[in-house]
Parts: sequence; structure tokens; C-alpha cells
Amino acid sequence: MKNDISALYPGSFDPLTNGHLDIIKRACKLFSKLTVAVTKNSNKNHLFSLDERVAMLKESCHELSNVEIVSFSGLLADFFAQIRADVLIRGLRAISDFEYEFQMASINRKLNDNIETVFLMPEQDYTFLSSSIVREIALFGGATQAFVPDCVEKRLKALRQKQ
Repeated sequence: MKNDISALYPGSFDPLTNGHLDIIKRACKLFSKLTVAVTKNSNKNHLFSLDERVAMLKESCHELSNVEIVSFSGLLADFFAQIRADVLIRGLRAISDFEYEFQMASINRKLNDNIETVFLMPEQDYTFLSSSIVREIALFGGATQAFVPDCVEKRLKALRQKQ
């Protein structure tokens, strides 16, 4: 099914979760090239810097030969055109995600009519998982190892020890 189709999976990934990784691995099976693009979300107070988030993604995806990890700023529609992606990937965990993601897909298509959004659902075990939940668990000293890759867990532990 790969047929030389390039996909873009954007997000803040703060922190990267196993649910994000599941979406990345699913997209790798479907598309010949996947660009995972890390951005700063102005509506969020980030736990990790942009460079740290990029580094964690690179470490977690190093075995996936068709994945490129980058950062970007500005409009997603412009970045999509800049890298000449064919498809935009978004994850849907639950029905509650759909309204927001539908709005975003619609506005992205208005900004760039070449954007086709493909929604992927993570494995059932990750449908409850979000970066916000992981951040909150970590900030209150809870165990996060079941929810994030090892390299992320190490950084979360280091943050907990600084508190």
C-alpha cells in the first residue's frame, strides 16, 4: 500500500507517549515516508523544550527507516506544502477527539486544498492516553513507565528528582 506516498504527522509530543508511537508505527506501514513534525503549541505550557521533544522522538523512532523527525513553526498548511506531503496524519483516541480533529481538518483544507487528512486509531490499550494525562501523573510523582518510551521515562524521572 505504500506506493510512494509521503505523510506528515504533526504534534507537540509533550511528552511523547506510547499512543503517539503506535500511530507512528501504523503510519509507517501505510506510507513510504513519514515526517513527524514537532511544534510549539502556543496554548500549552510545555514540559520539555522543542529540542528535547525532537531528541526523544529521534531516539524512540531510530529503528523506523522511513521516518524523519523535524521541528517547524508557523501554519501547518504551509509546512505541509513546503515538504510536499501527500497526506496529513491525525490520531483519534475517542469520540471526544473527533469534533476538534474534524474542525482542524476542515480549516487545513480551507488553507491548502491539497491537504487530505487520514485519521488513525491507536491500539485499544492507548485510547485513554494523552500527553496531558502523562504530564499530570509525572508532576505529581506517579509512575509513567507504562505510558511512555524508556527515553521519555528517564527524562520524566529527572524532572521529578529536580522538584
